[in-house]
Amino acid sequence: MSEVRIAAEPRTEFGKGGARRTRRAGKVPAVLYGHGTAPRHISMSAREFAHALKTDAGMNVLLRLDIGDGVELALPKAVQRNPLRGEIEHVDLLIVRSGEKVTVDVPVVLVGDAARDGLVDQQLLTISLEAEATHIPQTIEVSIEGLNVGDAIAAGKVGLPIGSTLQTDPEALVVHVLAEPTAEAFEAELAEAEAELGAGQAAPSSTGEGDVVPDTDSGEGGPETSPSDTDVAAGSATT
Repeated sequence: MSEVRIAAEPRTEFGKGGARRTRRAGKVPAVLYGHGTAPRHISMSAREFAHALKTDAGMNVLLRLDIGDGVELALPKAVQRNPLRGEIEHVDLLIVRSGEKVTVDVPVVLVGDAARDGLVDQQLLTISLEAEATHIPQTIEVSIEGLNVGDAIAAGKVGLPIGSTLQTDPEALVVHVLAEPTAEAFEAELAEAEAELGAGQAAPSSTGEGDVVPDTDSGEGGPETSPSDTDVAAGSATT
């Protein structure tokens, strides 16, 4: 597994104001923790970190952080993004050591072709496994070559890299092959959905004599509402 080297530096400013200034400088605020050490507040290049996440390893990318007074190996554990712009706002990093075992979620990639009359239904997009921190597989390949309708593959039947241990429930279904729906079955489902939709539409009601019409101008009968005086939450933790 390749490493991505990123220069980092200690942070001396904290709180939302400090985090905003860090981001304006083109850096990402982060917390580095693990191995019984006190959490360390650092920052690193936003562009370099975003590039690291775009490698084949994705969220399991191994980072070699140069922090001035030394080097640390770390894995991203949580990445917080702005819900509107998608920009990375804060990162939690876990310190790891060479030879140490860590639990990670690895993407499942289907290879091969199932039967022509079958519909492949992938139930798990990732598989959780324990692996050496410096040898985390980028993907787990699952072959569906020659699978027929009704065939299935459970997590316990998936071949894992040497040194890896499955953490997902072995009985969990990774993929199975369904019978491809016929045109008649599709039309029947469509008709049933339309019938349910029609049944759920209530006829408009009219106010008859004796009905009570709520006074919408009095303000009674419900809580007062006012425009929120807060901005949309950025989604980042206090840094």
